[in-house]
Amino acid sequence: MENIRDIKIRIDSIKSTRQITKAMKMVAAANLRKAQNKILKARPYADYIELMLKVIRFKNKESRHPLISEPEIKGKTAFVVVTSDRGLCGSFNYNIIRQAMEYISQNPQADIICIGRKGFDYLKKRTDRIIKSHRDLFNQMDFSVSVEVASFLLDLYLLENYSQINVIYNEYKSVIQQRVVLKQLLPIQPPEDDTIHPLDFIYEPDQDTLIEELGRKYIDVEIWRVMLESSAAEQGARMTAMDSATDNASELIGQLTLKFNRARQASITTEIIEIASGAEAIKS
Repeated sequence: MENIRDIKIRIDSIKSTRQITKAMKMVAAANLRKAQNKILKARPYADYIELMLKVIRFKNKESRHPLISEPEIKGKTAFVVVTSDRGLCGSFNYNIIRQAMEYISQNPQADIICIGRKGFDYLKKRTDRIIKSHRDLFNQMDFSVSVEVASFLLDLYLLENYSQINVIYNEYKSVIQQRVVLKQLLPIQPPEDDTIHPLDFIYEPDQDTLIEELGRKYIDVEIWRVMLESSAAEQGARMTAMDSATDNASELIGQLTLKFNRARQASITTEIIEIASGAEAIKS
């Protein structure tokens, strides 16, 4: 049985841990509010740009612009895997990595671009298909950073014989729910027929110029949106994980406190018995 001193040390240690997890929960909650505000502003803009491009593709099937048409010659495939740079966020990174490994096993020749340290650290030990990694981007969370990533992906698609680029990330649904999403980034997928208005448009300037301009904006905004979604989902997962850790620490402290009181009571009882026995021995 542990002595009283050891139990007291464990209680103090767990109390310190509980203070840390509680502080991390509060920080994650503050970061989550900021991320929520950003993603709510970014989603409508990204959705409308994507819808405009999908409408153009649907109504102009003869267009061979590479951003909205499937390549005639099958080229390489790339996966952009978006994880966090830090841990202590529950199963957030595990879910992404597990899903990514499943897709990669089905496409062993696919190249990988990692955004986030955790995904890179895991995948670099298991595959040699990583062609680019971006780490510590979430510390900045600036639109200019996403533009750099988007520019790299666009050049990769247009200049390096890639026929498809996909992105795997956690979409933010709520504090306790994140959804792993696999989305084809390029070329842009056409919408369902029933979502398109039957009327066509008059384009000014010409169609290809409009597609080129909108396409570049779309990639910039979509990567920014993916980063915001992942950041919000990460903070929600971390907040939930730290809340659970704080509750577990409180429960463990309660159990150890009860154990400490019992050990102390047993120690006091033993001392009383020894004193009484000693007194009886002196009398006799």
